[in-house]
Amino acid sequence: MRHITTTMGTVLSLESAASAETVAAVDAVFAELDATFSLYRPDSELSRVRSGVEPLMDASPLLLDAYARALAWRDRTGGAFTPHRPDGVLDLDGIVKGMAIDQAGKVLGSGDWCLNVGGDVLVSGSAPDGAWSVGIVDPAGRDRLLTAIPLEGPRRAAATSGSAERGDHIWTRGRGPAEFAQVTVVAGDIVTADVLATAIVSGGRETLDLVTDAFDVDAMVVGRDGSILATPRMTAGITARRSG
Repeated sequence: MRHITTTMGTVLSLESAASAETVAAVDAVFAELDATFSLYRPDSELSRVRSGVEPLMDASPLLLDAYARALAWRDRTGGAFTPHRPDGVLDLDGIVKGMAIDQAGKVLGSGDWCLNVGGDVLVSGSAPDGAWSVGIVDPAGRDRLLTAIPLEGPRRAAATSGSAERGDHIWTRGRGPAEFAQVTVVAGDIVTADVLATAIVSGGRETLDLVTDAFDVDAMVVGRDGSILATPRMTAGITARRSG
């Protein structure tokens, strides 16, 4: 069955044979994290911290853990990923959706399922017709797919970041437009895929080289001129998928 709802300002789609109780528990994961971290909700805990109503040192373990994880990713990406906006505002949006998807995956457990939240995908098992795959949309035309990437073996997660859907919303280290229009990262877990996709958009080619050297991930990037770069393993997966 397919379950579709809205959460965190985007659309959640779940394909699974999960029970109604499990699906409700998945929705509850996203509701809790949105209530904690959304900066669009004045009643969220992060909004209260941002406004000074609640000191950061008194924040919940959930918020402090997310902040600590974001700071660790800042160090691992050479500052390309950061939990702070240029104006100093604490914004954990870059890691929270991945955390929510990861937690929801633990609720779903083993079996065959595909969870897609705003284009960030985590899968388990197999699709009815074989391996799960994620379509990579052409940033120059959202009604077209560049290709489909299989998610199988240890690589069960894919995340896409860029300016095609929401404009230039990712902060870049040079404070100018991002070098890449879109970045897709395939990894073994969704937090890694989500964070590194954002980091590559922010840091450009330098961060792309750092990420593909330091992390066991695959990446496909689309330049603003329409050019495409992909790691060898992702290129091989694309070729195999098309041949099959």
